[in-house]
Amino acid sequence: MQIFHRATNTIAKATIFGSIFLLAFILWACIQFQRSPYVTYAHVARPQPVPFSHEHHVGAIGLDCRYCHTSVEKSSFAGIPPTQTCMNCHSQIWLGAPMLEPVRASYRSGKSLVWNRVNDLPDFVYFNHSIHINKGIGCNTCHGPVDRMPLMYNEASLQMEWCLDCHRDPAKYIRPRSQVFNMRYEPPSGSKPMELDGKLYTDQLVLGKDLVKQYNLRTVADITSCSTCHR
Repeated sequence: MQIFHRATNTIAKATIFGSIFLLAFILWACIQFQRSPYVTYAHVARPQPVPFSHEHHVGAIGLDCRYCHTSVEKSSFAGIPPTQTCMNCHSQIWLGAPMLEPVRASYRSGKSLVWNRVNDLPDFVYFNHSIHINKGIGCNTCHGPVDRMPLMYNEASLQMEWCLDCHRDPAKYIRPRSQVFNMRYEPPSGSKPMELDGKLYTDQLVLGKDLVKQYNLRTVADITSCSTCHR
């Protein structure tokens, strides 16, 4: 005597396979959510006490990154400029601009402005600006086209897979130290060759591999080791 209808087997199989597909979809959705700007804040401008424009100061005026971020070449932190740095110029120009009143108030009171960090890594991640700069990694490699940002935002997701993309093959991104702070740097190509130390380069990978040796960059095994970033 048949207890279950013949279609029960089909329903059971459909339920099992449907559950597998549903779980796979949920996993995919979670991964996409974790990589979304809602979580990473990529391309999302953070509110600041003053609407500081890198596009104006870096792109239009041509200020060097190191004028404000003075410790970036010798410290793990790029550094936030003190109010005095702002007032070096704004004690003479835009004296009455309402948007700069918080800067003037900070200067008068001696109380620092509280900026919201844009490129903010988790506390369990160790990152050293000076190491990357001295190994030929340009500012805009990580921070994006800062000179085109009216309001600052993080260009990349800053997630581990993004960091590892460079650490696994730094030759794709490394550049001459003299070009680290050049926001308009272009890798060498057949149409735009680059001469360095008497050698003509027409390919970024060839240049990168030579610079990796010249800058004594550690092996891929070293810079992809967990302890390199998680200390």
